[in-house]
Amino acid sequence: MKIICVGRNYVDHAKELNNQVPTEPVIFLKPETALLQKRHPFFIPTFSRDVHHELELVVRIDRLGKSIEERFAHRYYREVSVGIDFTARDVQAALKSKGLPWEKAKAFDGSAPVGSFVPLKELGDVQALDIHLTKNGDTVQSVNTSEMIFSVNHVISHVSQFMTLKMGDLIFTGTPAGVGPVAENDVLECFLGERPLLKVKVK
Repeated sequence: MKIICVGRNYVDHAKELNNQVPTEPVIFLKPETALLQKRHPFFIPTFSRDVHHELELVVRIDRLGKSIEERFAHRYYREVSVGIDFTARDVQAALKSKGLPWEKAKAFDGSAPVGSFVPLKELGDVQALDIHLTKNGDTVQSVNTSEMIFSVNHVISHVSQFMTLKMGDLIFTGTPAGVGPVAENDVLECFLGERPLLKVKVK
């Protein structure tokens, strides 16, 4: 399986990092080793002094697909969850300044915790979902998925033009504004609506 991530998919987040708003999805990958095992803490990596949380809606692909038309993309997933795209912001900034890829800052072990999945039939329209993240009980990121620049179905169609989607692949669909640093002993909780689907302790 692979973890496909979308960068800069909310206008306010692009602006808070002084990035241009993209005209097509910005795509990068994380390896399977980026998944954080259930109930395991997230350990701040020794190579970074500025790791940020990035809340995201996560879609799980449930059938094989290539060159998918956007109008058919909804057939390729039935469940969604929330996850955190942990980012070593200092490492990312150094790489970006040299025009280099982001993987060292994004794809490290444990950088992609994912919550429990919920069938969409229980939730309704994937582009009308509320998600939020709390840090030590305070809400720091909150958005409705209607605010995405590129919809879930558009992202699936776009990605499938370049790589085959396989059952079990995960798509992190982008983070809203409010990203920020994490510190030892922080507790992060991610919600889909009022459902708490993911809790991560930082070590």
